[in-house]
Amino acid sequence: MQRIDQHIREITLKAVEALWGTILPEEQVQIQKTRRDFSGDFTVVVFPLLRYSKQSPEETGKALGRQMVEQSDLIDGYNVIKGFLNLIVAQRYWKGLLEEDLRTPRYGSSPVKEDAERVMIEFSSPNTNKPLHLGHIRNNLLGHSVARILEASGKVVRKVNLVNDRGIHICKSMLAWQLEGKGRDPASAGMKGDHMVGDYYVRFDQIYKEQIESLVQNGVSRKDAEQEAPVLLQAREMLRKWEADDPEVRQLWETMNSWVYEGFEDTYRRLGISFDRTYYESQTYSLGKEIVLKGLKDGVLYRKADGSVWADLEDEGLDHKLLLRSDGTSVYMTQDVGTAHQRYTEWPFDSHIYVVGNEQNYHFQVLSIILKKLGFAWAEKLYHLSYGMVELPEGKMKSREGTVVDADDLMDEMETTARQMSEELGKLSSYREDEREQIYRKVGMGALKYFILKVDPKKNMTFDPRESVDFNGNTGPFIQYTYARIQSVLRKGHRIQRAVGSLDLIEKEIALIRMMFDYPDVITEASRALNPSLVANFLYELAKEFNQFYHDHSILSAESREQVRQRLLLVEVAGRIIESGMALLGIEVPDRM
Repeated sequence: MQRIDQHIREITLKAVEALWGTILPEEQVQIQKTRRDFSGDFTVVVFPLLRYSKQSPEETGKALGRQMVEQSDLIDGYNVIKGFLNLIVAQRYWKGLLEEDLRTPRYGSSPVKEDAERVMIEFSSPNTNKPLHLGHIRNNLLGHSVARILEASGKVVRKVNLVNDRGIHICKSMLAWQLEGKGRDPASAGMKGDHMVGDYYVRFDQIYKEQIESLVQNGVSRKDAEQEAPVLLQAREMLRKWEADDPEVRQLWETMNSWVYEGFEDTYRRLGISFDRTYYESQTYSLGKEIVLKGLKDGVLYRKADGSVWADLEDEGLDHKLLLRSDGTSVYMTQDVGTAHQRYTEWPFDSHIYVVGNEQNYHFQVLSIILKKLGFAWAEKLYHLSYGMVELPEGKMKSREGTVVDADDLMDEMETTARQMSEELGKLSSYREDEREQIYRKVGMGALKYFILKVDPKKNMTFDPRESVDFNGNTGPFIQYTYARIQSVLRKGHRIQRAVGSLDLIEKEIALIRMMFDYPDVITEASRALNPSLVANFLYELAKEFNQFYHDHSILSAESREQVRQRLLLVEVAGRIIESGMALLGIEVPDRM
């Protein structure tokens, strides 16, 4: 069916031409959803038309309304409030939408065309010196959901990960293990490898601080002590050896990283996260160095007296950016230059999205500028999806101090909280234990994902595990419970054919259909804005609308068989859209709760 808002736009243009002899450009017709406190479905803003009608807003609206009702059998009536023409859409349109469009399995999604935009999206980007934590959870959930929303809007998406597996921070964990590990491995420690390596990163910081205090007590200034602490000098020497391919350092690096990768894979599996391609900084930094040295040779970059290589960004209103240290070792920017070049060579993209926290805004601004200076036209296609920090009620987390909430621990806590709250409510007492455990997992993970994704990515947020599992309010479990309620109704009425009949729809039914009509627009806008919270909050409003309908009106005990069939169809499509929307957020919906 043609979309009703497009139909209204077309008949508005025809009505203006018929009434006042003016051919309007489409963009001059302003159409909105009618506000809930007024009667109507769609509203045409009359004010821009007064210059053609030469009449008052009230007279112009009435004339336009009369003309549009005469022109279209899809408009049943109208009313004019000040300068706004509220149109009432005919029952047959809403019935047709329910019968045809809404019940199609992929309603809301756009097909992928041959010339579809190719989007690469990087997210996760963990360091191999520590496990994934709460901040990584927001990054992963945001990146994965944006990827699914982009795919639903008809784009070809490639999800990539960049593992930061080299650098001074990695050497810190390695050195602490050398000093105190005594041959310990994850199996002998009874720990996940990423957790064990993370403990050594914390231990390095403790040793480093102890040495600083010792130097200060022996008369060294704190500033000098921070640079001269023996353990820091050892870590720097280890990094130099790593870049020189020292076999012993490389062997330790490979071993400890392998422990971490096993841990990461388990965490990704639990989160439902996957990638099409994983890049490693250890493999891309050398390409970055080659590109930087070529830029130096071409005069785009410059070398300081100490041998370090820099980019002059003063013409762009910025400062000077280090690209190679005086000892020849690279920095993050260097490997990002190499990684971006490799990616575009392998899979020429129309746009590349970096999902990275807002503390890196400057970094990605500089990355784009440097790539342009180096002559890469595709640098214009890079976009930083900058998101806010996520904290716990007790405040910020710090990796080096060991005050970070590990992703695995948080997921365990979410499942435990879901179990406790379900048992308090007594909702699952009649289920088998294995069924209950599956539901606890889905509810716990759904609560975690929804609570994070319902917040606009640009905003900082505080994550409260218990609040997120509340079965009331704007939470994942509330929407999951609504879906389970829908499936329960459909199971009870599974023998009844679902179809639109001759009976008129009541206002609550139209309100539900009207809301579901918006689903494709929600996906389109969420894709444009790279904002899953638009989908999340749409689903909450839809679940609320459905529950109000369910509370006020009988479905299986409706007044007639025809009304039962029609309402079961309405329930079916509501469930399908909730399931589809939650999948875009990476959330499973249980059939029973």
